[in-house]
Amino acid sequence: MNRPHRFRPGQILSHVILLFLAFLFMFPFYVMIVTSVRSPAELFVPEFRWLPESFTGLQYYIQAVTDIPALTFLKNGVLISGGILIVQLLTAIPCAYALAKFEFRGRDLLFALVLFSLTVPIQAPALPLFLGLNAIGAIDTYFAAMVPFFLSVFAIFLFRQTFRTYPDEIIQAARLDGMSEWAILWTVVVPGCLPSVAAFSVFSVTAHWNDLYWPMVVIRSNDLMTPPLGLAFFADSESGANYGALMAMATILTAPLMIGFLLAQRHFIRGITMTGVK
Repeated sequence: MNRPHRFRPGQILSHVILLFLAFLFMFPFYVMIVTSVRSPAELFVPEFRWLPESFTGLQYYIQAVTDIPALTFLKNGVLISGGILIVQLLTAIPCAYALAKFEFRGRDLLFALVLFSLTVPIQAPALPLFLGLNAIGAIDTYFAAMVPFFLSVFAIFLFRQTFRTYPDEIIQAARLDGMSEWAILWTVVVPGCLPSVAAFSVFSVTAHWNDLYWPMVVIRSNDLMTPPLGLAFFADSESGANYGALMAMATILTAPLMIGFLLAQRHFIRGITMTGVK
C-alpha cells in the first residue's frame, strides 16, 4: 500500500517562495490585461480592485487596432526579429563549429575576441553604424534595423560550448561515410543540439522584439515601426491619457512572445540546463 507523500518543511517553504515570486512576476501582466477591459471611470480610483466592476469588452482592443496599425507593428516585429534570428543562426553555427571542432592557428585568440566582444554594448558602435548606414542611404529600412545584430557573439559562445561536448566519434564516423563538413554540421550536429538552438532563439527573439533603442535611432516612418517603438508612438501621439487602449495595445504586442515561449519552453529549459548530449 502506497503511503501518501508528505512534504518536508523545507519543501513547503521553497514552494511558498516560488509561488510568491511567480505572483510578483505575473502581477504586472494581470494588471495590464485587467486594465485593458476596465471602464474609464475605474482607471483612477484610489483603491485597487482585482476585477473590473464593468467590462468594456473589446472596445479598447478595437480602438488599438483601428486607430493605430497594431497589425503592422506585429508584422514588422516578426520580420525584423525573425530575419535577425535566421542570419544569426546561419553565421554563428558555422563559426562555433569551427572554434569547437577544428584545430588551427589563432583559434584561442579568436575565441578570446569573441569573449571580449560580449562586453561591448550596442550603444558603443551606434554612431559609426548610423553614419555608415546614412552614407549608403539605408536609414529607415528593415536592413538598417537588422544589420547590427546579424553576427551574435553570444550565439557563437553558446553554440561553441555546446558543440565541444558533442561526441567526436559521431563526427568521425560521418566523415568516414563521405559526408562533407557542411553536411555533418547541418544534418548531424545541429539536430543533436536543438535545445541550445531553441534556447538561443528565445533569447534572440525576445531581445530584438523588445528592443527600443536601435529602432528609435534608424526608423522614421510609421510603416516600419517595431512593437516597442509603435507602442511608444501610440502612447505619446494618439492615446494621451487613454490607458485602457494603451494596455490593450501592450497586450496585443506581448501576446506573440508569451505564446512563443509557452510553445518552446521545454526545449528552452533543456537548452539552458544541458551541458552536453547523451
